[in-house]
Amino acid sequence: MDSLRSKIVPVSTILAGIVVLWYVFAVVLNAPFQRDLDRRAGETPTTMEFVVRTLAQKKPTLPAPHQVAQNFFENTFLRKVTSARSLVYHSWATLSSTLLGFTFGTILGIVIAVGIVHVTTLDKSLMPWIIASQTIPILAVAPMIIVVLAAVGITGLIPKALISTYLSFFPVAVGMVKGLRSPELMHLDLMHTYNASRAQIFWKLRVPASVPFLFASMKVAVAASLVGAIVGELPTGAVAGIGAKLLAGAYYSQTIDIWAALVAGSVVAALLVAAVGLASRIVERAMGGRPA
Repeated sequence: MDSLRSKIVPVSTILAGIVVLWYVFAVVLNAPFQRDLDRRAGETPTTMEFVVRTLAQKKPTLPAPHQVAQNFFENTFLRKVTSARSLVYHSWATLSSTLLGFTFGTILGIVIAVGIVHVTTLDKSLMPWIIASQTIPILAVAPMIIVVLAAVGITGLIPKALISTYLSFFPVAVGMVKGLRSPELMHLDLMHTYNASRAQIFWKLRVPASVPFLFASMKVAVAASLVGAIVGELPTGAVAGIGAKLLAGAYYSQTIDIWAALVAGSVVAALLVAAVGLASRIVERAMGGRPA
């Protein structure tokens, strides 16, 4: 009970502070437009009335937390999941490309890591290029991928998934390389003493040692994959997905819809990271690890 309280109290305190600051900034940023509205209407509201009005604008510069929460609730629980206004509908569209890209990225990252650990040439030649690839802004890469694949007739889910793959393979590759190299020299010498082959060393020593590193990097990768899927929706003119919802909100100046879509993306990311964490605990327990 005490340990649970020690976790809840700090998080709740920080969350409450963020909400208070959010309200303060909402009043400050929405105030100029509200003053202009009051001046045009010839009204002179009291300070409290003015504050309330800044937090109730239909198209505010910065929506108040209660406006975002209301929009999120309505578009998540009060609409059919097949509706184009449903955040569940848009989240599912983004989630599909996210999971596909994450799967591709994880497999690619593991394959690259195995090659780097076992082939010295790849370690010296491929690793610098992998690192350099991540210095290119994804916003510059995404349109090129979309255009090139569209030229050969590939559209829809695959281009977005490849953009997710581009962002997600790197943390998996780096984490897996670190994990495969984590066994101590003494353990490697012991395996050589038992006359173990390279395959036996890999499967019985390196792979089990790399599992914690793999799942830690997969948590980063799945979040990056979601970002890649959202970014991939921006240059395609997609009509479904969180990225499409953001574009539509920006086009029609629906800032409340934009923030609600951002909250939906955050919820999806949190669920994905939690799912990877659950899978990590299940695998580690199956391998004989102690429960945390």
